[in-house]
Amino acid sequence: MKGLYSAVLASAIVGAFAAPSPVEQGPVTARAAMAACATPVTLSGNPFASRSIYANKEYSKEVIAAAASMTDSAMAAQASKVAQVGTFLWIDTRARISVIEDNLKDVPCDQLAAFVIYDLPGRDCAAKASNGELAAGDLTTYKSEYIDPIVTIFKKYPNTAIALVIEPDSLPNLVTNSDKQACKDSASGYRDGVAYALKQLNLPNIAMYIDAGHGGWLGWNDNLKPGAKELAAAYKAAGSPKQVRGISTNVAGWNAWDLSPGEFSKATDAQWNKCQNEKIYVETFGPLLKDAGMPGQAIIDTGRNAVTGLRKEWGDWCNVNGAGFGVRPTSTTGSTYADAFVWVKPGGESDGTSDTSATRYDSYCGKDDAFKPAPEAGQWNQAYFEALIKNAKPAF
Repeated sequence: MKGLYSAVLASAIVGAFAAPSPVEQGPVTARAAMAACATPVTLSGNPFASRSIYANKEYSKEVIAAAASMTDSAMAAQASKVAQVGTFLWIDTRARISVIEDNLKDVPCDQLAAFVIYDLPGRDCAAKASNGELAAGDLTTYKSEYIDPIVTIFKKYPNTAIALVIEPDSLPNLVTNSDKQACKDSASGYRDGVAYALKQLNLPNIAMYIDAGHGGWLGWNDNLKPGAKELAAAYKAAGSPKQVRGISTNVAGWNAWDLSPGEFSKATDAQWNKCQNEKIYVETFGPLLKDAGMPGQAIIDTGRNAVTGLRKEWGDWCNVNGAGFGVRPTSTTGSTYADAFVWVKPGGESDGTSDTSATRYDSYCGKDDAFKPAPEAGQWNQAYFEALIKNAKPAF
């Protein structure tokens, strides 16, 4: 059996870092597509239409290690396939910047390197599980020690296409949690920080998507227009950068794309939220963003939304029990407002700890519909990863 596992892992390692079969390249030959582009990239339109997402080395290594620890050969084989799925790489600390270059230098011309920009001062102001390293208001450090070094690296790779999700949960928190003191303290840093990031990262080879929560967050009737206004204000404060394509939704989330009736359509407060799935949300919010003066295209995280009916409430976000890997990344969405389904949250990395004595323990991670035990946010949870594989739709 050991030989079988070794073969599975060898296959995973090769597959995780190899380019997929070349797609239609126009004037670019198949051979050239297997290496970095020979000329600078300028992204316009839907960047996912002709490029797949690079399977970053950090997540692939985690998955390959997870497969190595499995005693079930069939599941190990399935895990090896997960390592080949292009998934966004989270740059959630200044130290994490060190892995960016290694995940840029080998990206084929027919692929996109994909990163999450996530280190605002006072990060995660309405929760505890993902509190960041920078204190609220420390915008100087965010600019000079986080955004600026990232920009410097990206400028070294003008021939590589890059997609970015900008600061998950930040601006949506200013719409719905403005009464919380931590969010009040973080508000100006969020707005100025996002604007700075958008302005500095506005490079020709980069496509940016500002995070807009999900339909169960900003999709409430009373939140839609204020949400669009908040995001558009940051976009305009950055000088309306050309490379901002629109928004990201359902990041690390569980909402279905087009489930009808919606998962919470029978809730007592359903009448106040017409965005009962992410399709309705992006097609409702997109036009409002345009009215507010910014692009309204969207990418939707389908990394863990294969199974519905698991949560007791819209807002239950932590390690939802019974979840499964969802639709693989694709630009075939069936909606003119949706550029692509993507995997933003790396499946298997915890949302937050279930240890009630931990400093970063959040009560949502102790709810009945949350998987337990669970380690700190970002740490690997082998049992949860295996459950995601078992419950995947489509199956691996």
